[in-house]
Amino acid sequence: MNKLVLAAAAALAMFATGANAQAIRIATEGAYAPWNFLDEAGKPAGFEIDLGNEICKRAALECAFQVNEWDSIIPNLVAGNYDLIMAGMSITDERKQSIDFTANYFPPDPSHYMVRTGTKLDFDALSGKNIGVQGGTIQAGYAETTFGSTNTIKSFETADQALADLNAGNVDVVLADSSYISEIVAGSGGAIEVVGPEVMLGGGVGAGVRKADTELRDKVTGVIDAMKQDGSLDALIIKWFPDKAPGPIFAGG
Repeated sequence: MNKLVLAAAAALAMFATGANAQAIRIATEGAYAPWNFLDEAGKPAGFEIDLGNEICKRAALECAFQVNEWDSIIPNLVAGNYDLIMAGMSITDERKQSIDFTANYFPPDPSHYMVRTGTKLDFDALSGKNIGVQGGTIQAGYAETTFGSTNTIKSFETADQALADLNAGNVDVVLADSSYISEIVAGSGGAIEVVGPEVMLGGGVGAGVRKADTELRDKVTGVIDAMKQDGSLDALIIKWFPDKAPGPIFAGG
């Protein structure tokens, strides 16, 4: 009888915990593999979905992912349409003017230029070229400031659209995160290559949160910090970004 009572009490406790869990909506782009993408069933998948689910489990949050286009992802957070952004978003001072960030869950990553194999470019005197970027990214801002006076900067809604125009010959070069480009180059069969210098931008990738939601920001940051210390964040990064192996990335740092 005592065992039955204890079991019933445990079940009720679990039910109560689930019922009282804070409901959190997480926005992602769903178009930036391996960070986030839509699987064959049309559901969000990728590094940030795995990470978000683990964060929610550890923080006792009831989380649901939803897809939002990149160009409106910050305005819709501010408007209250969801509570967190996990979409490969770099932490920058400009973005901090409108939203806050958790601790970074991916370290500062260099940006690279990718071209059709054999394309020769002089980045010290680049002129008359079409440069592809995803609009609203740190790479878009850098390209406009650095090359905009002598070249045409073409902004796309998604990084994959920029890649498609590169393959079609409509742009000469694309600037993007190296973690995205490395996957493209590896899967291109030699058709795409990296050229030029590395460009260091941003303070790593973190989850965007409304400035007023300090409790949520601190709760998520606490889990990220714990995952850095126990090595589980390193393991998850290496799972989705094998070129980061063997680490360490965060563990012990």
